[in-house]
Amino acid sequence: MFWTYLRRELRRRIRQAVFIALGLALGIGLVITVTSAAAGVQNAQASVLHSLYGVGTDLTVTQPPKKGTSAGTSFGFSQQIKDVRNGQIASGTKINDNELLNTQYGTLSAGQLAAVSGQQHVTAAAGALVLSDITVTGTVPALNAGSGSFSSSFTTSTFTVDGVNVARDTPGPLSSATVTAGRGFGQADATGDVALADSGYATANKLKPGSTVDIGNTNFKIVGIVSVPQGSSTPNLYIPLAKAQRIGATGKAKLTNEVNTIYVSAGSAADIPAVQQELTRLLPSATVTDASDLASQVTGSVGSAASLAGNLGEWLSVAVLVAAFGLAILLTMAAVARRVREFGTLKALGWRSRRIVGQVMGESLAVGAVGGVAGVALGYGGAALIDKLAPKLSAIVGAPPATTTASGAAAKLAQQVSSAATHTVYVTLTAPVTLSAILLAVALAVAGGLLAGIFGGWRAARLRPASALARVE
Repeated sequence: MFWTYLRRELRRRIRQAVFIALGLALGIGLVITVTSAAAGVQNAQASVLHSLYGVGTDLTVTQPPKKGTSAGTSFGFSQQIKDVRNGQIASGTKINDNELLNTQYGTLSAGQLAAVSGQQHVTAAAGALVLSDITVTGTVPALNAGSGSFSSSFTTSTFTVDGVNVARDTPGPLSSATVTAGRGFGQADATGDVALADSGYATANKLKPGSTVDIGNTNFKIVGIVSVPQGSSTPNLYIPLAKAQRIGATGKAKLTNEVNTIYVSAGSAADIPAVQQELTRLLPSATVTDASDLASQVTGSVGSAASLAGNLGEWLSVAVLVAAFGLAILLTMAAVARRVREFGTLKALGWRSRRIVGQVMGESLAVGAVGGVAGVALGYGGAALIDKLAPKLSAIVGAPPATTTASGAAAKLAQQVSSAATHTVYVTLTAPVTLSAILLAVALAVAGGLLAGIFGGWRAARLRPASALARVE
């Protein structure tokens, strides 16, 4: 009897049922679309953050640079400028100065690395050197005392180099890398003049396995091309840590047995806060960074889109849902008001109030279910539209510009080095429709139907048989 009556009433009021279902479908479809878009932005941001240090790296430890060791004041070319101005270098002299410098971080000793490795919740720790290769070439011009035209006669080029542990199973920038050509590092390469090139840098500079590159006035042979997940702040070249320590420098000081970055793996995600506290106590002046801290270093349209999807989209979804639910409730109550004679007569025939309430709620739930199915379809359509029309998002990852007290050519050089440490990456926005989003849609559809049924049933339960008799013509 229940199902027969339900089918008959829905067929008889088909236009009203379709109107209510469409209202619910629009609200639910918007929720799915916004939820999927927000998930896509979060995935894009997570890919940027997660791949900054590679799979298996939970935290990084760096030391702020000491005052007076920035690129502008430490690079040997600054001294050459002074020598030219003092007349110690004759005009026409060719300059070809190549140095591998630590310009971004302070140094950490082998003892500090060992102390980090020995912490209770640390499962692995590996040191690395993040360096900048700076080359200045040109011919010394005729220069009058006090002239400022010296720097315009020279060309400056920079690229980034990482001195890394050659063991692939250690945390660090190469732990998530994929070798696309040639081979990766092996234990025999620990002290060799070999290098790996990032795939993007290799393409731009026409490098391949077997090519030779000059790093810090040392010729290195490219043995492999590697690719890391998009979003990484990738260096241009990788060399063995021991070689980087041998040829690299901080100003005039060599980097023997020193690193400037320590990559750390924790026992589990739950241990990361404890590890961060342990390392902060161990190295009070160091900066201990995890993925959540890195969010402040990611700017650009990824961050803007995340804010839009997380705030505006959320409130828009709530507003549309409230409107859709309100419309369903009002239409259901209006329909009950038009069925006064019907419900009054049924009560006169012996139907109890709870049976009539159950009938109204059954009709509302059926309409809500139809609206839920249509809403899921609309949500999929909205997500597909985002996949096709969404622009490519950008993210700027890197350290803030270094400050320097130098001027002229040295200041220009410092700016170039700082820019080399900053990377702009591009992420394609997608809107994945997840199972949780579909379950949310089903729950909202049921909730909408229940709310409409509760208010409509409450109205129907208040009717009396006398109301039906009073309206009989």
